[in-house]
Amino acid sequence: MSAASPAATPLRFGYGTNGLADLRLDDALALLADLGYDGVGLTLDHMHLDPMAPDLPARTARLAHRLSALGLEVTVETGARYVLDPRRKHGPSLLDPDPDDRDRRVDLLVRAVRVAADLGAHAVHCFSGITPAGTDEDTAWKRLAEALAPVLEAAATAGVPLAVEPEPGHLLATLADFHRLRRALGDPEQLGLTLDLGHCQCLEPLPPADCVRAAAPWLCHVQIEDMRRGVHEHLPLGDGEIDFPPVLAALSAVGYQGLTVVELPRHSHAGPHFAALSLPFLHHAASVSNGTTPNPPLPPPPDAPPPGEPSATPEGSTP
Repeated sequence: MSAASPAATPLRFGYGTNGLADLRLDDALALLADLGYDGVGLTLDHMHLDPMAPDLPARTARLAHRLSALGLEVTVETGARYVLDPRRKHGPSLLDPDPDDRDRRVDLLVRAVRVAADLGAHAVHCFSGITPAGTDEDTAWKRLAEALAPVLEAAATAGVPLAVEPEPGHLLATLADFHRLRRALGDPEQLGLTLDLGHCQCLEPLPPADCVRAAAPWLCHVQIEDMRRGVHEHLPLGDGEIDFPPVLAALSAVGYQGLTVVELPRHSHAGPHFAALSLPFLHHAASVSNGTTPNPPLPPPPDAPPPGEPSATPEGSTP
């Protein structure tokens, strides 16, 4: 199940389509292939492979062919803001009081598992959701475990890991919370971890590189961006506090074999710009980490500022 092994391995980088939301999916994929990315973090959303629209299997088959033609690997992500409810960001969640609402989220995740299997994806990403007002913690954890059971069953049948992401502000917010869920479910084979390295910088007690080493046995998917301590704001690489070479060295040392996907959902207004800057940054940091390049300068950024302005104050994915 795990995407980690004892041997070091070259890292493969991707970019999340939630950071290219203003592009058609085919245009976004062509851009990433042209820039030299190894893969894509595909968020199932109304503009990019809508999981709720008709003919999902046929559309998925066409996408699988396109990914193969472009030489792009894929991880399926399920963090779309309004794919299930046009009025509630990330709603309904696995923690909702209404069991029918929880079932809607379960259905989305099961659909995502099937899509991932058809695409040959490394993993399916998901998160717990925010604990609803008036719900005590024990009840919330019980709901989460019960809701994930059929998703894990589908993942086992499909042979695709379900990679749960600790998300600041959510019930499952930290690596310790992931282990609480893992124990509650009896450590199922298909349950893995999405490690967001910015979140590690934001709130984990360990530095991000140590988080990688601690998470290695369960590591199935990695998201990467910059961040500052205590502030859940996804920042372009180099704009925050993360020391990237040790983090990338740790990923290589634990033998992580999945994609490391840039996660900049609040920067879609200039998605192609940040996609173009992020990959050279990561290659530079990786070369410094393995000693092949003794701290050369990064290429200078383009003279022109990013086109356009963000439509909202940059912040993380929680409301």
